[in-house]
Amino acid sequence: MKGKVLIVDDDADLRKVLRALLEGDYQVSEAESGAVLQKLFGQDQPDVVLLDVKLPDSDGLELLPQIKKMWPETEVIVLTGCDDISLAVEAGKRGAYNFVTKPFDTNKLLADVKCALERKEQNEENSALRRALETMSGVPTAVFQSAAMREVVRTVERIARSDVAILITGESGTGKEVIADLVHAFSTRSKGRIIKINCAALPRELIESELFGSVKGAFTGAHSDREGLFRQAEGGSLFLDEISEMPVDTQSKLLRVLQDQEVRPVGGKTAYKTNCRIIAATNRKPEEAIKDGKLREDLYYRISAISVYLPPLRERREDIMPLANAFLKRFAAQANRILKGFSSDAIERLTAFDWPGNVRQLQNEVQRAVLLCEGEIVEASDLSITKVRMVGEEPQDTNFTLLEGVERNAIIQMLRETGGNKLETAKRLGIGRQTLYNKIKAYGIEV
Repeated sequence: MKGKVLIVDDDADLRKVLRALLEGDYQVSEAESGAVLQKLFGQDQPDVVLLDVKLPDSDGLELLPQIKKMWPETEVIVLTGCDDISLAVEAGKRGAYNFVTKPFDTNKLLADVKCALERKEQNEENSALRRALETMSGVPTAVFQSAAMREVVRTVERIARSDVAILITGESGTGKEVIADLVHAFSTRSKGRIIKINCAALPRELIESELFGSVKGAFTGAHSDREGLFRQAEGGSLFLDEISEMPVDTQSKLLRVLQDQEVRPVGGKTAYKTNCRIIAATNRKPEEAIKDGKLREDLYYRISAISVYLPPLRERREDIMPLANAFLKRFAAQANRILKGFSSDAIERLTAFDWPGNVRQLQNEVQRAVLLCEGEIVEASDLSITKVRMVGEEPQDTNFTLLEGVERNAIIQMLRETGGNKLETAKRLGIGRQTLYNKIKAYGIEV
């Protein structure tokens, strides 16, 4: 669709020249006075206004704030026959995009209009992105103060409208699903659905029928035809969360689907074409997942045309308190409570903690504090997070082998890094939770 340009000038000949200059590339309308301009305020807003300073019934500079109030996203280029730097400065203060002196160079004016239109479109996209981030994450984008997260948002802005596969990496709780939602919301497929599947949550025998569909009688319990997620995501996006937890043989079949753009239901004899954008995510480092045989290398290259890395919260501590304050405001409102903030001790504890569960853990911690806090200020005692203190670091029984001593120290160190989270510790050490509990007991470690 062509951009809309409104010419506000009392000189009929000049309006005629400007219309001839712009009409091939833009939808052009005219207003010969301030009164006519004000009658247009109730109509669709133009993208760019070319505004003369001296109008028969008003001053263009005085109209400028009204234009920005009624059409806040419209860019205004001020036209004047007076080459006065103070006038240009004042126009800028009142919201003008640029200041052009008559007689003007036509090529420069065309370039100014084009740039003003591009700026307006960019501002609209950024505004929409901010609204979507606030809706999807529950907190405004202003909470992202770190340079790392600003770069993530800029990357989303650049890649959302393309149609290539995207891989989002980062630890659990960093917000990978939020980014997937944003990519879909600002893609050309936004009118379609985004279908999500956690590849780690489904047993091996069900994941293929869930993804590709199945026909009646394909396996025990298949009492009817099943529509797969690829078909449900037709024309939209398919989010494959924790893709490195998908069985390797299923990854092979997924790769074939992505290459051929065809899906054959389990037990079916015919395939159907599929058209959806793939957004994948993993909390493992891809190179390590490939090395460990958890992720096929050829599938990795297929799904990672573009990669987005979400840094853990401990690496962007400047985001901790803005996030915490935003969550506090949100949960206090939900609980119908008045809470003014965090005490200095609480702030110190929040910012010093490593947050192994990242933003998700911080959100849960603040929600819990809102429910337990008795005053108007959240105190350190209202928080469940504490410094990890290892009791018995120097064991009473030192009759350990060298290997056992190394293992014991590794467990203690990992417990420190995870803030005492035993489930996360077991996961990072690559052992079962019960195995970890047994070793903690055997080595006399108390969290």
